[in-house]
Amino acid sequence: MFFFSDIKSMVMKVISRALCAMAVMGGSLGSAYAGVTINGTRVVYPADQREVSLSMINDGKEARLIQAWVDTGDASERADTSKAPFFVSPPMSRVEPGKGQTLRIRFTGANSLPQDRETVFWVNVLEIPPKPKSADPDAAQNYMQFAIRSRMKLFYRPKGLTGSPDTAADEVTWRVTSTGKESSVECTNNTPYTVSFSDVSFKGAPEQQSVNKGGMCPAKGKETFPIKGAPTAEGKLVVTVINDYGGFNPHEVSFTR
Repeated sequence: MFFFSDIKSMVMKVISRALCAMAVMGGSLGSAYAGVTINGTRVVYPADQREVSLSMINDGKEARLIQAWVDTGDASERADTSKAPFFVSPPMSRVEPGKGQTLRIRFTGANSLPQDRETVFWVNVLEIPPKPKSADPDAAQNYMQFAIRSRMKLFYRPKGLTGSPDTAADEVTWRVTSTGKESSVECTNNTPYTVSFSDVSFKGAPEQQSVNKGGMCPAKGKETFPIKGAPTAEGKLVVTVINDYGGFNPHEVSFTR
């Protein structure tokens, strides 16, 4: 039987040892080594709810240790240094193969958060595989151990916001500036909802030019993103918006210059 102190000790031992542990944020390496599947790609936290939950299942053949926390947007924040006003329960857990785990995320209160717009945080799930088994437990072993770290957005949504997150993307305005073969797109979002997108391209371009790692147009703010290529004759952008449920919705939008 594992107790919390045992799990914490094992996690810290794995992290602190020089075993080439790596935190992989997505990508093929994460897919190849990850055993835990998270149900969802984002978390929406309505301010009037006591807590929200995030479920996962261990699809691997071995048990996994899971550590979870929320950060403020700084990927270097660890569970013990995070300044985010959220508590994740359980913060550490052991998930047996074929079994699931539900994380409960609770807002601890922060008077400084804006109440007229969403605030974006990030949920971290660090998956630590077990030490490889050896036929001779006393023999010295050389092995590489990968700690798979997943991060997903958490949208804290205050009560009484005007409009709808489903229509916010339609109210975002876009401006394009070009220099030779390089272009930039600037989005201006006057709504209280953050608009997330996976890619932006010029309509009619030979191939879609994706914004690196996607992007967000902040609530009541603006942001600029690089985009390859130049405006086409169609004079529009294709913006693939990600909704609250992780679905992808292509939008054709006009832009100014």
